[in-house]
Amino acid sequence: MTTYDKREQAFESAFVHDEELRFRAHARRDHSLGLWAAALLGKSGEDAEDYAATIVALGLEPAPNEAVKARIIADFVKHNVHQSVEQIDSTMAAMMKDAVEHIKMEP
Repeated sequence: MTTYDKREQAFESAFVHDEELRFRAHARRDHSLGLWAAALLGKSGEDAEDYAATIVALGLEPAPNEAVKARIIADFVKHNVHQSVEQIDSTMAAMMKDAVEHIKMEP
């Protein structure tokens, strides 16, 4: 194997690792976001976990951030929960920051 091939393989491995971490961080963020939204919707226990799982599943959509945000906004409107788009964006950003920090601390 040439030096070039080794470098290429190393870059590919790093890319795969980074994508895995990004996916895990988004899933963690979406779970936390789902629990937050569920609490505002008056859900608790298993209902809250089920709602969070639904939000996490939206992370597999082609445009995951938009799908997650659209679902939460629609549910808030349906249940008269008053949160602005800016508040939801801010919460999503804060939860993503926390998720990335937790993922970085994992072994």
